[in-house]
Amino acid sequence: MMKQRFRGYLPVVVDVETAGFNARTDALLEIAAVTLRFDEQGLLQLDQTIHFHVEPFEGANLEQAALDFNGIDPYQPLRGAVAEAEALQEIFKLVRKSQKNVDCQRCVLVGHNATFDHNFLMAAAERAALKRNPFHPFVTFDTAALSALTLGQTVLAKACQAAGIAFDGQQAHSALYDTERTAELFCFIVNRYQQLGGWPLTGRISTDLNDTAEDSDDNYLPAAPSQQ
Repeated sequence: MMKQRFRGYLPVVVDVETAGFNARTDALLEIAAVTLRFDEQGLLQLDQTIHFHVEPFEGANLEQAALDFNGIDPYQPLRGAVAEAEALQEIFKLVRKSQKNVDCQRCVLVGHNATFDHNFLMAAAERAALKRNPFHPFVTFDTAALSALTLGQTVLAKACQAAGIAFDGQQAHSALYDTERTAELFCFIVNRYQQLGGWPLTGRISTDLNDTAEDSDDNYLPAAPSQQ
């Protein structure tokens, strides 16, 4: 069912905490991921969770304003932080196994303002020279955009409140907590859409999608500009 629902993708919810906004220069400090599955009633739900505190990579920039915001002391020994490579290797191992179990061809990152998390994940994977990255290089599912459409909210806490999901502001800005709430929010949106009759598609819309089912994001190239 997962393969059919998301066009061969396995959604994996990811959240990061960082020491700034620049994925190339600023440290990745915390990362969590949640895999998803469909239950026997065909409803999407949380499956497995994995979480790491991360050591700043060598030469990483640490913006004090970012540290003040998320409350992380990068060099606190009790954090139990690991190197970027170790954290991502374990995350990738889990999501590849989940991907294989549901016969999906690739994982797609789900995040609240997903481009931010995707950029940091990809930059860290590149620094660690990890060649078996299961995540799509540019496709993401953004719960901020989905929440704006379905709930009229873009802030994670307010979107969760609108969806009836408990949200504790005192625990926010922890990668683990935010990932799990984002996963619950994404599941709510997908399940609610299904309950309202939006999925599975029927009639002409389904036929049109079947006509273009073999189109691939991976092979997309923009059209050449016309010559005036």
